[in-house]
Amino acid sequence: MLFMVIERFRDDDMIPVYERLRDSGRMLPDGLTYAGSWVEPGFGRCFQLMECDDLRLLQRWVLGWRGCGVTFEIVPVVPGQETGEVVAPFLG
Repeated sequence: MLFMVIERFRDDDMIPVYERLRDSGRMLPDGLTYAGSWVEPGFGRCFQLMECDDLRLLQRWVLGWRGCGVTFEIVPVVPGQETGEVVAPFLG
């Protein structure tokens, strides 16, 4: 399954998160795949696309980032092409 992970940086300060990323890497447990990320120009949020089949892997990953000033929202998503295949039979 795919997940859009929305990270919110406390006080729009991404420096503690980037320091931990530099020092420890992404800290992904085996089975959790990072597909890419995008950061807002004002540094308030980061959007990461992740993939895994076991939601506990996301929980483990989030716990590894405690204490650096970031909160997480995890949203299951479906690729647009796959959604189009589901919708196609309902089109006129």
